[in-house]
Amino acid sequence: MSTIKKSKDHDFTRGPILGPLVRFAMPVLLALFLQSMYGAVDLLIVGQFAAPADISAVSTGSQMMMTITNIIAGFSMGTTILLGQQIGRGEQKKGGRTVGASIYLFGTMGIAMMLVMILFAGQIAAIMKAPAEAFAATTAYLRICGGGALIIIAYNLIGSIFRGIGDSATPLITVAIACVANIIGDLVLVAGFHMGTAGAAIATVAAQAVSVMISLVLVRKKGLPFAFDRSMIRPDKALIGKVTMLGAPIAFSDLLVGISFLVIQAIVNALGVIPSAGIGVAEKVCGFVMLVPSSFMQSLSAFVAQNIGAGKKDRAVRTLHIGIGLSLLAGLVMFYTAFFHGDLLAGIFSRNSEVILAAADYLKAYAIDCLLTAIFFCFVGFYNGLGMTRFVMIQGIIGAFCVRVPVSYLMSRQTPVSLFHIGLATPLSSLLQVILCLGCMVYVRKTWKREGEK
Repeated sequence: MSTIKKSKDHDFTRGPILGPLVRFAMPVLLALFLQSMYGAVDLLIVGQFAAPADISAVSTGSQMMMTITNIIAGFSMGTTILLGQQIGRGEQKKGGRTVGASIYLFGTMGIAMMLVMILFAGQIAAIMKAPAEAFAATTAYLRICGGGALIIIAYNLIGSIFRGIGDSATPLITVAIACVANIIGDLVLVAGFHMGTAGAAIATVAAQAVSVMISLVLVRKKGLPFAFDRSMIRPDKALIGKVTMLGAPIAFSDLLVGISFLVIQAIVNALGVIPSAGIGVAEKVCGFVMLVPSSFMQSLSAFVAQNIGAGKKDRAVRTLHIGIGLSLLAGLVMFYTAFFHGDLLAGIFSRNSEVILAAADYLKAYAIDCLLTAIFFCFVGFYNGLGMTRFVMIQGIIGAFCVRVPVSYLMSRQTPVSLFHIGLATPLSSLLQVILCLGCMVYVRKTWKREGEK
């Protein structure tokens, strides 16, 4: 059984907002940064010690794995939200059962996902239209990473549990150590043994395994704010239903959004190895560019969930406004850097001048998106904290398939083809989603007002 610790240090329902929000968001930001380093280090080292075909394979394979990881992270938000609301209501005793039900649920998902990725890696690479020169390497990357699906799921579930109880520092520690392990693995396997794409995949899975093992040690050492033992790992239908109700819409939304980006990757793959490698490099840069809004999205989910659980709606809204303001400041810096110095950023991941120019062209469109996601991601975190995950799913689907995919396809049919024009699909999608979120806020305010009048 785990030891029980006090959770007063992680109570977001009282006192100032700005300081605690920043202190909670900073470890989340750093953890996301280091997590992004997994794929980025793979691409960076492969880009320095291998051919453009290997860059294409890693970029395509990691895009698929990023989609899968985002789905798992989205689903695990159900655990984060439920734990946060339980703590906000003072129902810590239910926490152990919630964690046990989540472990059972995600373990089952992990086994199924592992089998699918191992058995159908070739078919997935074909759907992704991996270039012929990079097809075998892409398949190998997907199969190796897919074999580590249980490890990926365990890492994300543990992180969601810690964030749900208001602890964002522990996941940072584990991912920092794992990032170092990944860098060492890449240098040994890719640069040293010249294993190329396969070496990068092995290093990534091994690093995440290290993260999971360290996380389990820290759980036993630091304890949880509720009792937990192995007997609680069981198919509790009621709790699994609650976690699924909250997490499934987010996961489904992330799946469809991920599919939309995979479609864009497939569209660009059909243009050849250089555009494929270029967009792969650009996506890795974008992963870092989007870190600040992503960190506020996760932080707001935990922060707002506790306040909604405690019935402090006005405090939840003030948290949203503060989050948007801070995120926008960072967004302005990211816009300038990505738009005017995209070639320098892309040059970190590739020595090939053609690949760098292609990536920089695509990054100009993402620079515009920095300003919109600063607002949009904070709204998503807010609505997740409220438990309005179905709305998050709906607006994600609308943005992905009413704007991002059709605009990308139409732009790819233009002559000459411009990666900047293809990339414009993303900020256009975000603009629509900001409008939808603002409209939903009007609805939420009116609903709260009616409830207050009763």
